[in-house]
Parts: sequence; structure tokens; C-alpha cells
Amino acid sequence: MFTEERRQVILSALSVHGSASVADLARMVRASEITIRRDLKALEAVGLVVRHRGGASVGRSRMDEPSYREKAVVAAEEKLAMAALAAELVDDGDVIMLCPGTTTQALAQRLTGRRLMVATTSVLVANALFDAPDVEVLLIGGILRGSIRGVIGGEAEKAVSRLRFHKVFLSGNGLTAANGLSTPNMHVASIDRAAVDSAKRVVVLADHTKVGVDSMVQTVETERIDMLVTDVAADQGELDQLVAAGVQLRVAVPAGGLAERTSSAIGAALP
Repeated sequence: MFTEERRQVILSALSVHGSASVADLARMVRASEITIRRDLKALEAVGLVVRHRGGASVGRSRMDEPSYREKAVVAAEEKLAMAALAAELVDDGDVIMLCPGTTTQALAQRLTGRRLMVATTSVLVANALFDAPDVEVLLIGGILRGSIRGVIGGEAEKAVSRLRFHKVFLSGNGLTAANGLSTPNMHVASIDRAAVDSAKRVVVLADHTKVGVDSMVQTVETERIDMLVTDVAADQGELDQLVAAGVQLRVAVPAGGLAERTSSAIGAALP
């Protein structure tokens, strides 16, 4: 199979499935994994795909919003490790908000044995806490946005703005030191900003595929982010800039225990 033909097959597979592993793509086109990695690097250079550990997903513009199913398979192990690390930031008796996202869903699964009040606009977060005996869940209603399995809209924003949280945990589609946290959808951004405005502490959960990426609508400016929880594959240069801007940092290592990068500039856990 010629190079251009092979790369077209790769693009077609990613368009159908959203993402795929290097191993699966290699089997599909009967090429070596080294060849596939070379193809993915070339396709990423022109903005057609986004590479991540072990595979790639279909490339998107700043205005495109990936679906829940697409996000769920990207950096899955990293998100589990990040959720475990983020759970250490939650104290019994806290009133917190978990915004929609696959990583906040994983965090909710880590909190089922805690004594908390959790507000959320995510049906996935609420479902994860359904049987948690000591977690009081406030599921905020609104217009259901299927792509994120969460709600948006003016009434939801008003409900969030009337509440007060010790901590808010949220994700997004991109995070840079220059522009903060961002998302492709202005309605999602409005809900997240309302949560941030109501919180004492803001914790961003962003895996390495989001660090260094800008999306269309700013959700949270860098100066308002108290802590970033990410994984060990995140761009070190971008992390250094975030730390220099005052963001505390915790870095999770997937599938081999949890660790934090050691640096005199990295802050401690949230009070």
C-alpha cells in the first residue's frame, strides 16, 4: 500500500471511530507500528489528527467539540490516575462542584465512600454517586447537551450562581498559560464560569492531550486557577509557564502508582 493510500485509510478509520491505537491501525493497513507512528506524525503536522499515547484521534478545529464517547477512550489510564490524585484534595464535609467531563466522572467514582455534598450538571457524575450513602448530590437541571452528558442554559447558570463551593473541579478542551482553560462551546463555558465564580478554590483536571492546546472560548483565566492536576506526559514547557503564573501543580503517573514532579516552584495541596 502506497503512503498516501495508507494515510487515507488511517484518516477514514479515525473519522469512523473517533480514535484508534497504533497497534490497531498497523493491523488494519498491514504496516509496522513505526510506519504508523511516522504517518500519524505527518498527519498531525497538517492538523488532520491529534496524537496521544499509544494512538491518535481525529483532528478538530478550535470550534469542534468532541463527543463523550470520543473523549472516554483518550488518555483513559491517565485520567484514572489523575482522579485518584484529585480525590486527595477533597476533605470530608466539603461542598464541591464537579463539572461535566470524563475525568470528573472518574473523580466522582473515587468519592463514593466520602461524606460530602456534590453539586453537578453532569448526569454521569450523578450516576457515579447514585449509591454513595454519605454523599448528598445536587443535580442541577437545564437543557441536556448530549455530547458532554451534561446540562447547559440560563436556568442552570442561575442555579449554580446561587450556590457556594469549597472547591470546583472542572476540565475543558484546552489549557495554556497564555489563555487559561478553554472549550469550543460558549454555553458550556458560561456554566463553568458560573461554577468558578461560586468557588473558593478552582482545580482544573487536564490530561496531556489538552495541555498546550487552545480552544475557541475561554472558560477560566490562568490567574483564577488554583491547581492543575495533569499526567506525566504533559508538555513540560507549558507546565513551567503555568507554575510561573502561580498555578499549583500535581502530576499523576498512570498504571504505576502516583507521583508528583519535584520542583521548588510546585505548590502543596489545596488548603
